[in-house]
Amino acid sequence: MRLILGSASPRRKELLAQIGITPDLILPPDIDEDPRKGELPRPYALRLAEEKARAIPAGPDDVVLCADTTVALGRRILGKPRDAGEAAAFLTALAGRRHQVITAIAVRHGDRLLTRASESVVKMKRLSDAELNTYLASGDWQGKAGGYGIQGLAGALIPWISGSFTGIMGLPVAETAALLTAVGYPVWRQE
Repeated sequence: MRLILGSASPRRKELLAQIGITPDLILPPDIDEDPRKGELPRPYALRLAEEKARAIPAGPDDVVLCADTTVALGRRILGKPRDAGEAAAFLTALAGRRHQVITAIAVRHGDRLLTRASESVVKMKRLSDAELNTYLASGDWQGKAGGYGIQGLAGALIPWISGSFTGIMGLPVAETAALLTAVGYPVWRQE
C-alpha cells in the first residue's frame, strides 16, 4: 500500500514525519484554486481538498492524501497572496483581529474518499510598520494562505490560538492519522 502525498508543501511532509510517516510519492495536483462566486471558506477548503485527491493518478491499492488550508476573515477567503502588496493587505486586515484557519484533508483509497476539516481560531497582534515591513521583506508570506505561516517568523505575531497548531501549519496530524487509519493505512505500525 503506497502513500501518495498530493502536496508540494515541505511543511506537510514534515508534519507527516512527526507521526512516523514518509510518503512513497509526492505528486502535487494541478487544479483551479479560485473560489466560486459566493463560496464560503469551509466548503471551499473541503472542495479543494477533495478535488486535489481526485486529480492525483493512483492505483487501486494506493492511498492519496491531499489538504487545503484556507484563512477566513468572516466570510472572506484569504488565499495565497499574488505579491507583496496583496500580502500587506491581508496582514493589515488580519492585524489586531481574530480569524479562522481551516485545513481540510481528503484521503482517497480506491473509490473511497474521506474528508475532514480542522477549524482553528487565530488572533494576530496589531502590527507596527516595522513588524509588517520586516515580515514582508523576509518573503515568508509567499505561498501561504492569508500571507503568513505560524511556524516561521509570523509566530511572533500570533499571541493566541484556539484549535490545532498543526492544522494552522497546514496538516492537522490527529485528523490525518484518523482518516489514514480509517482507510486501512498502517499509521500505528511497529517497526
